[in-house]
Amino acid sequence: MSPQAAVTDSMMADQKASYIGRFAPSPTGPLHFGSLLSALASYIDARVNQGLWLVRMEDLDPPREIPGAAESILQSLQDHGLNWDGEILYQSERLDAYKALIDLLLSTQKAYTCDCNRARINSLMGVYDGHCRHKEAVTSPHAVRLRLDCALDNSTLISAGSFTDLFQGPYGQDLAQEVGDFIIHRKDGLTAYQLAVVADDIFQGITHIIRGSDLLDSSPRQCYLFTLLGAKPPVFGHIPVAMNEQGQKLSKQNLAPPIDGKKASHNLWEALKFLQQAPPRSLLNTGVSDILDWASNHWQPGLIPARLGLPAEGLRDGFYE
Repeated sequence: MSPQAAVTDSMMADQKASYIGRFAPSPTGPLHFGSLLSALASYIDARVNQGLWLVRMEDLDPPREIPGAAESILQSLQDHGLNWDGEILYQSERLDAYKALIDLLLSTQKAYTCDCNRARINSLMGVYDGHCRHKEAVTSPHAVRLRLDCALDNSTLISAGSFTDLFQGPYGQDLAQEVGDFIIHRKDGLTAYQLAVVADDIFQGITHIIRGSDLLDSSPRQCYLFTLLGAKPPVFGHIPVAMNEQGQKLSKQNLAPPIDGKKASHNLWEALKFLQQAPPRSLLNTGVSDILDWASNHWQPGLIPARLGLPAEGLRDGFYE
């Protein structure tokens, strides 16, 4: 059985859509304006391209999750007219699939166990040196790392980690020099984000990923993993993240305020303005369906700036507090 077969099944076997996008929040708090930007941009881009728009709940880190957050996020999406296609995929229900894939990668020597302690990892300054690559498999608490030397040569590896982003332009990393063998299963027993997200994108047949630029530097690792698994990487588009007055990314960690569903029209208008789509002020007096219709009919992704971050001016106006 190939690695790709380990993460696909009949769910998407008959899926013929040429465009399948997705929004994949983590249930660590309510939806905030920064998350709404990614949801709206991915939703509109899918609708303009007559594609499907899926929602995936990335609930793989229980210590960080907040009870009720998943339901709150889904309600916020519906409040803003962002209705998804099909059923919601919960990563917590896919643990067996991740384990099967990790076991396969280990058995084919494309991954290995690593019991390096935190002090040693910190001393490497973010680039793993392959210390455990040739050791015997360990039974003590350990992580699992993906081997980057599966590529035929370094030029192949560099090519696999490079792509042209819809908004940011050409982007890539020399994974061997800038990242090193990266973790696909954590020492605490949790599946790593990089493995789970690629496994699920293959499983769901995702063709386009529109998300925030804070995930831009994860994309080369994901491209390599797609290639290793025999799958074509999706088209990536990383929009600028919204920043607060302190220049910090709007996030739950930085206490970004949740968006108010009662101000959905204002929130959508501000999001379109942030994305440089120039929505007319007259839209502020309409409902969410009218705003989404206008956005679909006037969507110009080429106007989204090639910037990693932009200030969220609406915070000062109280539109989405």
